[in-house]
Amino acid sequence: MVKVLVATEKPFAAVAVSQIKEIIEKAGFEFALLEKYVGQEPFIEAAKTAHAIIIRSDLATKEVLDAAKELKIIVRAGAGYDNIDLKAATENNIVAMNTPGQNSNAVAELALGMMVYQARNQFNGKDGKELRGKTLGIHAYGNVGKYVAKIAQGFGMKVLAFDPFVKKEAIEADGVQAVDTVEELYKLSNYVSLHIPATEKTKKSIDFNLLNLMPKGATLVNTARKEVIHEDDLLKLMETRADFAYLSDIAPGCAAEFEAKFAGRYYFTPKKMGAQTAEANINAGVAAANQIVAFFKNGVITFKVN
Repeated sequence: MVKVLVATEKPFAAVAVSQIKEIIEKAGFEFALLEKYVGQEPFIEAAKTAHAIIIRSDLATKEVLDAAKELKIIVRAGAGYDNIDLKAATENNIVAMNTPGQNSNAVAELALGMMVYQARNQFNGKDGKELRGKTLGIHAYGNVGKYVAKIAQGFGMKVLAFDPFVKKEAIEADGVQAVDTVEELYKLSNYVSLHIPATEKTKKSIDFNLLNLMPKGATLVNTARKEVIHEDDLLKLMETRADFAYLSDIAPGCAAEFEAKFAGRYYFTPKKMGAQTAEANINAGVAAANQIVAFFKNGVITFKVN
């Protein structure tokens, strides 16, 4: 019998666990649950007898995957999958998947929420600004970017996007202006919403020269990964331009310096919160369970990432 392990140090909501369990058992598979574990050892031990694993932000390291001799598939319930050692997965003939699109609206709402928060001076009682009439640049027009565009249009913002992997016609079909270069995007945008993945090519790619192209009073919103930011350059920019603000869904390594020097010009969530809604929690978990069933029953590997 196929054994499906849900291994979540940060648990799914109870209703999500219930729905995942129902899907797994209805398919005739065994359901196993590991929650709120501490350290890698409990995960490694539980993985040894699993044929499939669902994780959230848990680290599927080489040690975990090497120990999981029966494992055929691991699914990250969410869009990002840099917490899975893809090389180790491939070496062990394990299919790695994500669940793209399931938490896109949650992340998009957070991005716009942070923009409103900053535009209104973090609700400190002083006069702020409105988003209407401002230009928003979307860096990477994937599932989240599309939701950000739609919500921003509702605010009355002009929306631009840059994504070399999406056809211009597809972007402009959504009423969004496609630009030809990343430099053009930053130069024209009062706000930039960042959605690029953390890859060897993109890590530290958001640097001083790029950010300094943005107009006076600009704000960068990062709901992607902190690794894509060149943090030394970001600090330099914040010191050089007193008009610039940085909002992020995960604190940078230099957060202490922001706290000491840039009060009112930054906001960092206490932990990565983009997908932390009841709806996203359920959607991503259920999608992961359905993908595992489809994989074993019909060999479906649509969302394979390795």
